Amino acid sequence: MNSALITGLAVFALLVCTAFFSGVETALTVASEPLFHQMEKRGDRRAQIVNRLLAHKDRMVGAILLGANLVTIGASSLATGFLIGLFGNAGIVYATAGMTILVIAFGEVLPKAYAIHNAERVALAVAPAVRVVVALFSPIVQGILWFMRLCLKPCGVDLASEHEADQAAEELRGAIDLLPAAGDVRQERAMLRSILDLAEVSVGDVMHHRKDLFMVDADQPPREIVDQILASPFTRVPLYRVDPENIVGVLHAKALSRALWANRNNPDAINIESIAAKPWFIPESTTLLNQLQAFRQRREHFALVVDEYGTLMGVVTLEDILEEIVGDIAESHETVPVGVRPMRDGSYWIDGSVTIRDLNRRYDWQLPDENAATIAGLVIHEARVIPEVGQVFTFYGFRFEILRRQRNQITAIRITPPAKREKAA
Repeated sequence: MNSALITGLAVFALLVCTAFFSGVETALTVASEPLFHQMEKRGDRRAQIVNRLLAHKDRMVGAILLGANLVTIGASSLATGFLIGLFGNAGIVYATAGMTILVIAFGEVLPKAYAIHNAERVALAVAPAVRVVVALFSPIVQGILWFMRLCLKPCGVDLASEHEADQAAEELRGAIDLLPAAGDVRQERAMLRSILDLAEVSVGDVMHHRKDLFMVDADQPPREIVDQILASPFTRVPLYRVDPENIVGVLHAKALSRALWANRNNPDAINIESIAAKPWFIPESTTLLNQLQAFRQRREHFALVVDEYGTLMGVVTLEDILEEIVGDIAESHETVPVGVRPMRDGSYWIDGSVTIRDLNRRYDWQLPDENAATIAGLVIHEARVIPEVGQVFTFYGFRFEILRRQRNQITAIRITPPAKREKAA
C-alpha cells in the first residue's frame, strides 16, 4: 500500500511537471515580445528575463521540450511498471490508455488553454524558473541542436540562419493587419502600412504629372514672370526656355519676394535666373524611401522626375511623400480623399486621377496597383481599351461604370464595391 501511494504521488508530481512545461512553452511562444520590450524599458526585471529567454528561442524551446519529455516518459514508465505488477502484461494496455488520457487532458490541453488566455502573466511568473531549466539543460540542448544541424545540412536547411529583412517586414505587415479596422486605430493602421510601403512605391506613382504642372517661360520679361508666379498658388515654379522639356531652374516664391524687396518692388530690375535654384532631376523608379532620405540630406522639398530617356514626367515634393503616410495634408478636414464622393446607394463617384493606393488605404480595398497608379489607369489596363462613356466593367469583384471621358482620358468613374453589389442584388 505504501508502495502504491508513493508511486501514485510520484506519477502525480511528474504530471504536474508535464503541465508546467506544456503551459510554459505555450506562454513564452504566444506572449507579445514588443510588450515585454516596453516593460523592460520601464524597469521590469521579470520582463528582462523573458526577453533574454526569447533572444535564444531555439535553446529555450529545446530545454523546455527536453524537460517535458523527461517527466512525461518518467510518469509513463512508473505507471506502466506499477500496473504490470498488479495485472501482468495487461497492465501495459491499462497504463497506455490511462496515461494517454491524463497527459492529454491535464498535461497538455488544460495548461495550454490557460497559458493562451494568460500568456503574459504566465510568462512573467515562470521566467525565473525557466531560466534555471535552460541553464541546466543547455549543454544537452546544444549537443542536440548541433546534431540536428549536421543532419539537416545536406537537405539545404540551415537552422542557424536569421530571418531575412523582407520576411520580418511581412511579419510586421501581418501584425498590422490584425489591428482593429475601426476608429483611430484604423487610421494608424493605414499609416503604418504606408510607412512599410515607402520602400516599394516609386516616385512615379505619386508625382504630379507634367500635364498638370504650372511652369513659366524664362524668356518672358521679368515683370510678366513675377506677375504669373505671384498669381499662382504654388511655392516653387519650374522655369523653362524654348521647350517645356528644357527646365533651366526652379523659382521659389520666397526668393522672388526677397529680390523684390531688395529692388524696391521693381520687377524689371530682377535677374530671374540668378535667383532661381538649379533643377534637381531624379529617375521615376526612385523609391519613396530613398527620395525621402535624399530630401533630408539635400534639405530640399522639390524634385523633377524624368524617365529612362530623360523626358520630363512630372514633379514630386516632400509633401507628396508625407501625404503617402498621413493622407492628404491640404484637405485633412475631409473624411474622404480628394476626388471621391460617396453616393447614397453605397457606390463612389471617383475622379479618374485618384490613386489606387489612396482608395485601398481609405476603404481597405485590395485593388492591385502594380500596373497602374490611378483608378483610370487600372480600368484601361484591365479593359485593354480606352472605354466609352456608359461602359461597365467588373474587375476583382468591383463594378466600374465610366461616367465621363475627355479625349482619351477617363475623368470620372462610378465604383461599386463587392459588398454593396451583393446587397443591391
